Amino acid sequence: MTPRLLATSDLHVTYQQNRDFVSAIRPHSPDDWLIVAGDVAEKFADVEWALGALRKRFRKVVWSPGNHELWTVKDDPAQSRGEVRYKQLVELCRSLDVLTPEDEYAVFEGAGGPVAVAPLFTLYDYTFRPVGTTDKTSALTAAQDAGVVCTDEYFLHFDPYPSREAWCAARLEESERRLRSVDESLRTVLINHWPLVRDPTFVLRYPEFALWCGTEHTADWHLKYRAAVMVYGHLHIPRTIRKDGVRFDEVSLGYPREWQPRGWTRAPLLDVLREDDAR
Repeated sequence: MTPRLLATSDLHVTYQQNRDFVSAIRPHSPDDWLIVAGDVAEKFADVEWALGALRKRFRKVVWSPGNHELWTVKDDPAQSRGEVRYKQLVELCRSLDVLTPEDEYAVFEGAGGPVAVAPLFTLYDYTFRPVGTTDKTSALTAAQDAGVVCTDEYFLHFDPYPSREAWCAARLEESERRLRSVDESLRTVLINHWPLVRDPTFVLRYPEFALWCGTEHTADWHLKYRAAVMVYGHLHIPRTIRKDGVRFDEVSLGYPREWQPRGWTRAPLLDVLREDDAR
């Protein structure tokens, strides 16, 4: 069978039902690749279990961090914070032979290829602001007044940077440096836990939550870096939209209370390079 590039995210294996889903995930062929777009779990041991199990089944596994991997929770023996935690996660992935945003972008040459598979880590900078607000302070006030505060504010630390915005800025600079090095003859598959454009957040039940969902500074990356498709998670609203002719796929599993009403009996794996995007 021709190898396929598949994707999922927000596996949240802290929940036993989700852990069972991951245990059942299988490739269509032994040469399939799997993208995991963040939020595997909060604890290092759970991240190691899930990515290790998937790597044993797929030819390559490509991971981008989500906010949950970056949380420092009290019952995780690993109490590192901020950038140090991220770097430790990268080293954990490398020990499992899982590709990260710090590794050379691999070229997938199976069905729909060749494409450069580009895992990113951009964070967010509070620029997806509620209507009527003009800066971070007024935006956070509006969110708090609406009863919306992301748990990141308590568990996602930004050490050694002075703010999440500063860490985001550093990640944007590094990500663009790496993307500029991709062979210009190649299309890309851009992978990020947070969507690179704001449009997917327009359907949020609580629109104020968009504050924690991305940055306006990536709004043109799908064009600038020749994206065949952009893969993301975070919102737990699995769907496909198009912007400027480029497909944006959310590939979240989500929490059991979210996927069980959908009647899913197995964890969904999206075929990233589908025929409708053949060039």
